[in-house]
Amino acid sequence: MGQEVAEKVKKRRKDDDKDVNIVKELLSLIIYVGVVILICFLIITFVGQRTTVHGTSMYPTLENGDNIWIDKLKYHFTDPKRFDIIVFPYQGDNVYYIKRVIGLPGEKVYIDDAGNIFINGEKLDEDYGYEVIRENGLAAEEITLGDDEYFVLGDNRNVSRDSRSADVGNIKKADIIGQAKYRLSPIKKFGKIDKGHEKK
Repeated sequence: MGQEVAEKVKKRRKDDDKDVNIVKELLSLIIYVGVVILICFLIITFVGQRTTVHGTSMYPTLENGDNIWIDKLKYHFTDPKRFDIIVFPYQGDNVYYIKRVIGLPGEKVYIDDAGNIFINGEKLDEDYGYEVIRENGLAAEEITLGDDEYFVLGDNRNVSRDSRSADVGNIKKADIIGQAKYRLSPIKKFGKIDKGHEKK
């Protein structure tokens, strides 16, 4: 009888050990999933994020439906440069715009009736615009940018709502989400997004 009791105690201990192991494995799984979720949250919030282009305002550089990767970390350490393609919110809602930086803080921007862009009185000869600008909007009068303001345009100038429009205006650095850095799809166009430059 003593042997039967000993065996029952032994069996109960094994069952208890199994229960403890299951609980440990469950806790390990919960911690693992929690860490993965935290890492994903930190990446999306501070490092980068995938988004989809809607519309044709950045054609031909970016097309409707393109999936792009936004570098959200870069501008914490450096300022946007001319011709960078940036992402920023439109009027504080859940709509985000993708445009190209043309004017930098402290510069004077003017677009004449022929569609030429002038920075501090000098003509900007760039190579990325899809068409000659037909509507100069607010830039029909010289605009002086503040210490933290950027003047942006869409590459498809004549269908783009950008800094020429009063509802967009100049973009403050604090409002910039990040730089559109890579095209993820379509696969045939996968790679770094081509940055425009001034003609030499």
